[in-house]
Amino acid sequence: MSVEETVAKLPILKPSPVMAKHARERAASIQNNIADRITTFAGSMAFVYLHVIWFVVWIVFKVEDYPFGLLTMIVSLEAIFLSTFVMISQNRADAKHQVIADMQWNTVQEEDKQNKELLDLSRQILDLTRQVHTYSARISDCVATPAQTPENG
Repeated sequence: MSVEETVAKLPILKPSPVMAKHARERAASIQNNIADRITTFAGSMAFVYLHVIWFVVWIVFKVEDYPFGLLTMIVSLEAIFLSTFVMISQNRADAKHQVIADMQWNTVQEEDKQNKELLDLSRQILDLTRQVHTYSARISDCVATPAQTPENG
């Protein structure tokens, strides 16, 4: 079975409403969109290939003489900006993780509440079961021993 067939058989998961809301809020900001696009491109092989071509052209066509001071300055400035975009991307990932953690904490609290309610219901059922056994024992005692009346007594 090919990878495509395996992927095609996987269920399509819908994002949680909380995560969808977070994505919409994130997408509403033009600055976030720009940072996301730059980070996505900077983390791709196209970025690497572009820089390889750029450096080869710079050196082969002798845009400047060795030791390539201008190229070094340009690459250093690019590194400064890219590191900033990486930090922005990490902050975004941290915010997303916080949303997920908050959502999971709410789920845990709701489950705890439900567990307490189930334990309470179980105790009530146990009490009712004991009462039923007590009443059925009394009824069976009454049926087994006929009531004494003045005629047979």
